[in-house]
Amino acid sequence: MILPINIYSDDILRKKAKPLKGIDSGTEELILFMFETMRNAAGIGLAAPQVGHSVRLLVLDLSGVSNYPDEKPMVVINPHILALKGYNDMEEGCLSLPGVRGDVERPAVITLKYRNERFEEMIAEFSGMYARVLQHEIDHLNGVLFVDRMEKRDRRKIQKELDVFVSGTVNAAYPIARQSLTVLEG
Repeated sequence: MILPINIYSDDILRKKAKPLKGIDSGTEELILFMFETMRNAAGIGLAAPQVGHSVRLLVLDLSGVSNYPDEKPMVVINPHILALKGYNDMEEGCLSLPGVRGDVERPAVITLKYRNERFEEMIAEFSGMYARVLQHEIDHLNGVLFVDRMEKRDRRKIQKELDVFVSGTVNAAYPIARQSLTVLEG
């Protein structure tokens, strides 16, 4: 099932997600739907808040990225970054901001403690595209978007694009969540 993706102006993207206490059939189904939704939108990472679930869960699949064709999809639950090394700058985009791109500086290597799809605790070091995508998706779990990490001068260059999201006139090649409007009568 393809889930609609929440966009920039949706409140859920600005909230800190709650940890999962375990995995049940509902969580397993959500993981499956998140992978389907991410692939349908031609994404390489997706966090649960992006599909309307404020829990600390993300999925990623780098197999469509050059230099990573043999990589296996990954489920990350309750991630916690333990250590950071180095920095690099790279252009990022986001399924919650269709069409918007911008340069973001992030640590080049991270050590991550997390639980996998079987809720087993893991500790691993990630670099390259893995480190980049994991940090981007973990930001979503903390209510942070990549545009929040951009240099102010670069952010000003895309402000008009961001304002379009607030106006509600957003086009994407995949289903997006349409917030309901509140009509005030008085």
